[in-house]
Amino acid sequence: MDPGHLFETLHGDDVTSWVSVCPRGLWKVQQKQPHKWSQQTLGGGASCSSSNCPRLGSLCQVRVRLKANPDEAESLGSEKGNEQSVQPDQCVAEAEATAFQRCQDSVLQVPLGDWTTLRLGEGQCDITEACLEGMRAGEKCEIIISPLENGLDVSVPDLEEKLPLWATVELKAFTPGKESWAMSPVEKCQWVKTHKERGGVRFRSGDVWGAADSYSRALKILITLHGYAKEVGKKGQLQGAEEQRDTNTADETQQLPSANEFKTIKAELHSNMSLCQLKLNQPQRAKASATKATHLEPGGAKAWYRMGKACQMLNELEEARQAFMKLLELQPESPSGLKALKDIANREKEKNTQLGLRLSKMFS
Repeated sequence: MDPGHLFETLHGDDVTSWVSVCPRGLWKVQQKQPHKWSQQTLGGGASCSSSNCPRLGSLCQVRVRLKANPDEAESLGSEKGNEQSVQPDQCVAEAEATAFQRCQDSVLQVPLGDWTTLRLGEGQCDITEACLEGMRAGEKCEIIISPLENGLDVSVPDLEEKLPLWATVELKAFTPGKESWAMSPVEKCQWVKTHKERGGVRFRSGDVWGAADSYSRALKILITLHGYAKEVGKKGQLQGAEEQRDTNTADETQQLPSANEFKTIKAELHSNMSLCQLKLNQPQRAKASATKATHLEPGGAKAWYRMGKACQMLNELEEARQAFMKLLELQPESPSGLKALKDIANREKEKNTQLGLRLSKMFS
């Protein structure tokens, strides 16, 4: 497949493109700017939503359908029966987000052909959510999806034969959401916690790309809390936390983290990102993430170990040794730390042996 030829298929000022994360890696997405569908086509559901685009936390009623080719007038599986799956007087505000598991062999991550309710910002289906961010109720867009070179393992049976993928995304209605700047610190902390927990679940299930995306989303929101964390550190959190708890109707007793807890959470997220980057064979990025984690939390043993592993992969053996020595200062009996130092010693011995052989050949 020639990606350059593929992306020439959609062209013009009404086309945008980006790289998206899916369970099996990175995908190139091209999107034609959406065009409005009539309320009759969508069953009048657009009247339930705001006139603006969905924002963080918006519940979105969406339908995704594959197309056999770009010239196909209607997507596959677009039987008329599906048009009746959402009642005209049903408002998306009454619905809950549809629960479905991310699977390794699915790119779009949504049930195809049926109306589905998603909560924007959760990262459940990255490509679909990215499309929704720029759409209005009653609009439809067309997308082309193909794997990014060197960024995807396309080992799923028969997946290669189906590439590139053509699809349409329809937005029926959505509830109001919020921009990050309009959210209270309590709301932001809840999003950070949710993304962090979801990242752990995804990593344990083998969805490393998805885990990295979740940790990245958490860090982006956490950055917006930097000023508040400094304020907490200066004045204490009691009064500010009381005021913010009043704005959180979901949990009036929710406590905001202290300044030190903010720092610890941020360090853990960077450390977790480093682990994902090691698994994805990105040692330079893994080293950078681990470095940030150790600066924030010098006592984080996992971050020092991950920095050492990243330096090993980069063949920076002295830096790796220092990282593992720091780990052993924190955990003197760490089996992984002791083994890592032994591995470095063996690699240095082998390196010196090879250097000696080359020098002997030069002067023999």
